[in-house]
Amino acid sequence: MSAADTTTPAKAPPPMSVPPPPTPPPAPPSRKRAFSGTPWLLLAPCLLVLALVMGYPLVRLVTLSFQKFGQSQLWGFLPAQWIGLDNFTGVLNDGEFWAVVVRTIVFAAGCVIFTMVAGMLIALLLQRVSGWVKTLVNIALVASWGMPIIVATTVFKWLFDADYGVLNALLSKLPGVDMIGHNWFASGPQGLAVIMLLVVWGAVPFVVITLSAGLTQVPAELEEAARLDGAGAWGVFRYVTLPILKPIIVMLTTLSVIWDMGVFPQVFVMRNGHPEAEFQLLTTYSYDRAFVVNDYGQGSAIALITVLLLLGVVAVYMRQMLKIGEVE
Repeated sequence: MSAADTTTPAKAPPPMSVPPPPTPPPAPPSRKRAFSGTPWLLLAPCLLVLALVMGYPLVRLVTLSFQKFGQSQLWGFLPAQWIGLDNFTGVLNDGEFWAVVVRTIVFAAGCVIFTMVAGMLIALLLQRVSGWVKTLVNIALVASWGMPIIVATTVFKWLFDADYGVLNALLSKLPGVDMIGHNWFASGPQGLAVIMLLVVWGAVPFVVITLSAGLTQVPAELEEAARLDGAGAWGVFRYVTLPILKPIIVMLTTLSVIWDMGVFPQVFVMRNGHPEAEFQLLTTYSYDRAFVVNDYGQGSAIALITVLLLLGVVAVYMRQMLKIGEVE
């Protein structure tokens, strides 16, 4: 008998039973229907405040724009008379109105361009200075931003005063320059340039602070990679920084257009409450028609046209934001 015959064959271990997979817990009941009104419930206080603050004035504005409403109607001597689109026809057929529209668009475009360029340059500069310098600049920006418009306008009136203005005295110290007694508001373009400088000075801090926050989100690795590929400072800004900041730039530009087309106190206070024809913008022109000429219907029509123009700007902004969202 061989050894192979005497060896007891090993028994294979019994197969291990695989436990069945655990039964997944039952899905919780859908709460979509139960909480479908929650967003509207949370928005209700804000919507209520907006309806109270803006609802009635807007409805009243639209109503007046279709009525003949002057001083007699204001004092109750005559009832308001519905005249349909006559107010809008009179405004749109007035050459002075279109001159004001062009002046407003040019003024707003200049303010927006200078604000965005100056804000971008200052924001980029703040990325390359020491911490204490950045702190001092931010304090100055917040202080200028928080200054009331009336106070800022009064300061600018003093700076550009023809007789006691600091700017004329400083410019006159330059060789061959005599600006003593120069009236910056003798012509519309010069006066609007001063008002534009005032608007830009008040708007730059918000743009700088917002762009500075956006620049902190630009990855340093992308900038370094662009430099290694041979891109200069302009190339890094154009192909790396600018695309990342595009949503913020679009938002700031849209807000600046809306704010600058609605400029009123700067012009009104700078011209002592009586802006001349060369200084009229849509806001002051509407005010003059309503409260100086006492034609509240036509003044309301001008204001409503201004609102429609601003809604067009908002529509362009929403379209750009949707395009950015699709790309991302």
